[in-house]
Amino acid sequence: MDNHNHDLANDAHESGASWVGLLAGMLISLLIGGLTGALVMLLVAPQSGKRTRAKIHRQSAEWREQAADTMGDAVASARDKTRQITHDVGKAG
Repeated sequence: MDNHNHDLANDAHESGASWVGLLAGMLISLLIGGLTGALVMLLVAPQSGKRTRAKIHRQSAEWREQAADTMGDAVASARDKTRQITHDVGKAG
């Protein structure tokens, strides 16, 4: 029976690890996509350099705030998932 509990704990740990890996991959993809979009915007901008820089500055501040919010939500979600896994493993043991 002890071996079964050990298997449950390993399954819960692997599930949590894969979920965190998926989340990290999504956040990295979001960052790369945002940077690529900013670069494309620079290259095809139909306005003066000064106006483009001001627009990029405003847009990057918005994106930075959105990224911080998203990261905070992701961390909170990961923390909740970790607590749930820990709780489930504790109940199995």
